[in-house]
Amino acid sequence: MALQCGIVGLPNVGKSTLFNCLSNAKAQAANFPFCTIEPNVGVITVPDDRITKLAELVVPNRIVPNTIEIVDIAGLVKGASKGEGLGNQFLGNIRATNAIIHVLRCFDDGNVVHVDGSVDPIRDKEIIDTELQLKDLDTITKRIQKVEKMAKTGNDKDAKKTYEVCTIVKNHLEEGKSARSASLSEEDREFIADLCLLTEKPVMYICNVDEGSVVNGNHYVDKVKDAVKKENAEVLIISAKIESEIAELESYEERQMFLDDLGLTESGVSRLIRSAYALLNLATYFTAGVQEVRAWTITKGFTAPQAAGVIHTDFEKGFIRAEVIKYEDFVKLGTEAACKEAGKLSIEGKTYIVEDGDIMHFRFNV
Repeated sequence: MALQCGIVGLPNVGKSTLFNCLSNAKAQAANFPFCTIEPNVGVITVPDDRITKLAELVVPNRIVPNTIEIVDIAGLVKGASKGEGLGNQFLGNIRATNAIIHVLRCFDDGNVVHVDGSVDPIRDKEIIDTELQLKDLDTITKRIQKVEKMAKTGNDKDAKKTYEVCTIVKNHLEEGKSARSASLSEEDREFIADLCLLTEKPVMYICNVDEGSVVNGNHYVDKVKDAVKKENAEVLIISAKIESEIAELESYEERQMFLDDLGLTESGVSRLIRSAYALLNLATYFTAGVQEVRAWTITKGFTAPQAAGVIHTDFEKGFIRAEVIKYEDFVKLGTEAACKEAGKLSIEGKTYIVEDGDIMHFRFNV
């Protein structure tokens, strides 16, 4: 599954520096606005100790972990929804992503110029929120105009429902609120899914702080947490400067010593990647054999045939059954044969809901 998280924020808040830490791809990180002109895409590995443990037991020819694409999107300014700055390009790039990682500057540094002349993460957040909301308002208004006549004069039930849902979202946006917080059921949201509304996407806020605030945060972080408490959004505290220093260290031992000195148990990048994976409502199942131990990305709630289809569409079309071993059982017993002998291999049909960590083998016939 090609899943993307877009890193967004005003110019000079630390987006590109953070992107460099996340990915082997190198975005330019410079002290001036719009240093990222084209979206940079990096493929990052999702940290998961389970695949390492499985590889130790199976000793495969290769290991294939889960990945997520991270897109570093050009900075935006007031008026982007009307094409100001790099607005149209920015909004087009973010529309293609599955979730938003919103970086907010939460540190003081006179040597790093802020596009608006002062540090205020709440103002910065509201600028981007407003631009995304205005763009969505334009999109939703055009859809209302398209379906209004059919909804009011015809017998098209879908048109009536679309008009109703769009009107609710339009009113919500006009109140300065994002579409994701509108009171709509999952069924209602299906009627606007094709619009790919920018403020419908799940969001995570990254407070980019100085080294001294990386453990407990600071007054800027407190303001951000208070401002987003009704959004059901995660807030992570990360120092892009520290992460860039960690990225330059060559060995795992050096990185751990560096983290220990700072009072941290893991890097902010690792926390961010795992949080992004969760933000997208994803789960992992594994296939484990001598040729390959591999992690597969699925959406939570997938049935066994849907999970099989992630490997190949033929697996889903011709699905017969799935042989399933729980990760904990495999690690405890050591081999597939031992799991079979202990009765820890179950045969599951088309209605089985795949659980995170399942080790699976599919039987199919096309």
